[in-house]
Amino acid sequence: MTDLAHILVEKRQAPDTPARRLLHFVLQPAALGLLLALLASVFIGNAFYRQATFTLDEGQQSRAAILEGSALAEFVTAYLAAHPDDPSTLQAAVTDWVARSPGDDQARVVRIGGAQLLASTYATDQHDALPRRLGKEEKWLFDLGKELRAAADTNRAEGVFRKPQIDVNRPADGRLRISVPYLVDGEIAGFVQHEVSVAKAAATAPRAPVPAWLLVLAPVAILLALAFFVNRTGGVAGPSRWILFFVALGLFSAAWYFYQGRAMAGLEGLAASRNAEVARTYQDLRTRVAGLGTEGAAAPAGSPATWDVDVFQRPRALLGADGSPDAAAAAKALAQFTGPFQRAMWGTLALGVVILGFFALGVARKLRETLSEYRAAYLYVTPAMLGMLVLVFFPFLYGITLSFTGQTIFNTNLPLSDLWVGLQNYVDIIGDTAVAKHTAAGWVINYQNFYWTLFITICWTVSNVAIGVFLGMVLALALNTPGLRFKAVYRVLLILPWAIPNYITALIWKALFHQQFGAINQAIQMFGGEPVKWFDGVFTSFLTGLATNGWLSFPFMMVVILGGLQSISADMYEAATVEGATRSQQFWRITLPLLKPTLIPAVILSVVWTFNMFNVIYLVSGGEPAGANEILITKAYKIAFEEYRYAYSAAYSVVIFLILLVYGVFQTRMTRATEAVNA
Repeated sequence: MTDLAHILVEKRQAPDTPARRLLHFVLQPAALGLLLALLASVFIGNAFYRQATFTLDEGQQSRAAILEGSALAEFVTAYLAAHPDDPSTLQAAVTDWVARSPGDDQARVVRIGGAQLLASTYATDQHDALPRRLGKEEKWLFDLGKELRAAADTNRAEGVFRKPQIDVNRPADGRLRISVPYLVDGEIAGFVQHEVSVAKAAATAPRAPVPAWLLVLAPVAILLALAFFVNRTGGVAGPSRWILFFVALGLFSAAWYFYQGRAMAGLEGLAASRNAEVARTYQDLRTRVAGLGTEGAAAPAGSPATWDVDVFQRPRALLGADGSPDAAAAAKALAQFTGPFQRAMWGTLALGVVILGFFALGVARKLRETLSEYRAAYLYVTPAMLGMLVLVFFPFLYGITLSFTGQTIFNTNLPLSDLWVGLQNYVDIIGDTAVAKHTAAGWVINYQNFYWTLFITICWTVSNVAIGVFLGMVLALALNTPGLRFKAVYRVLLILPWAIPNYITALIWKALFHQQFGAINQAIQMFGGEPVKWFDGVFTSFLTGLATNGWLSFPFMMVVILGGLQSISADMYEAATVEGATRSQQFWRITLPLLKPTLIPAVILSVVWTFNMFNVIYLVSGGEPAGANEILITKAYKIAFEEYRYAYSAAYSVVIFLILLVYGVFQTRMTRATEAVNA
């Protein structure tokens, strides 16, 4: 696959000829790897560059349209302030505004209160005199106004810009419609809609002084020329393989650096030209609306701070006070825009290096040989591997990536690259050691601290596994008694707690612990006791979960241990009895050592299950009181779906995974549970 000449010679046993030696030389793995790496990097890089230029063009179009929409909204605000009781002449003012526009623009003004259409230049809106109430088919305009006002109110109440306050929509190809709220007495009373014609956004390839094909083929040609002097026979093996790999790596890096530099220069030039176009649009708009005042309503004063805004109505600060481009602000904005593009280009570099090493170092050849030899086995496992990739590995890797960001419910609309915070979430989790603090009332435990939650989780896991193993061992030894009558009935009854879904069992036990109506408190009161407030105390609340999970866990251990006991030969016990060993000695010298290969993996599995036993904690005690009995998994859930800190919860989950991974490796190696036992 990677050394085609070698395959042809080996397969056909053809005589060595100059043409065959030339083919063997040209199709070297290093050259093939370099060619494929360059092709992949250039192809993917071009796709990233086209997407970036397309985004720049669409952004410039939206920005120019928002300029006009914001100016119109400012004019409507001033007009309605001058004519609070008679908006009838607004139609003429809006018509005059549209007439001054250079294209086939359209505009309408909607008041939310009363669901009124105050003015419009759309032909479809002229069936009745304006102003008028919105018709049934125009309900979407009323809904849009309510949505924009709710977005502004939400952003103001939360103190963050989460919901767009300007609606940007493309109703048809070549059309862009902007909806901007206007104010009356400082409050949003409605919105203006301004629709313009726009050209199709461009998507171009990066400009370079040399063609892309030359950028790909030149390094390959240089590598082949160098390879000719490294090994005249055409065979690339041993030390020469590494020499050619590093040479190819240097050539690829140089070509990638040249290409990436030209792409960045192209984006910088395009962004500068688009910013200059917006500046010209702003100047033209200022000139166009000068002297537009109608019957006491002044023309909009207009400034970049109020017109050149984003969809959250925040000033972009890319234009100076006079409307000229601000070079420093534009450079800062460009750095934020090109950040994801640069990271993507670094990704193409990494991909190219992997492809180059895959072929140049002979990995592809070995993989081809392995696949050819075991093709049937790989064919059988491929569907399972694809399923694991989609259902397990991708969510797992996405969760790890999410843990390095600052994503919350307020910024889910932003790409992860814009939310990158590195290890900050892990520092916040592990670095917070304030488990307890001293107050005027004494020492107070911070139940929300990670280390307290970890302590409770460890206590929960150790106590539950100990109860499960102890009860499972006792019951398994009892069921393994020779000649025990009704053994099958006992097995069925004892396995029922495991057979019933654990969430049903958890809800039943929660009802049993109810303070007023629970059967446990009823029984306590029958014997003259006082009902216990099980979920009000840290210890008693812990006991409720412990009792529930103990009931759920012992059947599994009982079944595993019983299977291990039945695999131990009775001859060993007979021999020990003849030698005078007591039952206790037989248990510690024969039973436990021979149960080790069965018991230790079951304990490891039980620890992992109990460590992540979400249902019991969440459904029985709910972590009460005040989260004191939360375990790590329920804490991660509440951080994500009650506090809506998705990235922090993802980091919490990664920490849980690492704890269990370290435990599993340590336990397996220390106990050697997976090794064979020599009788």
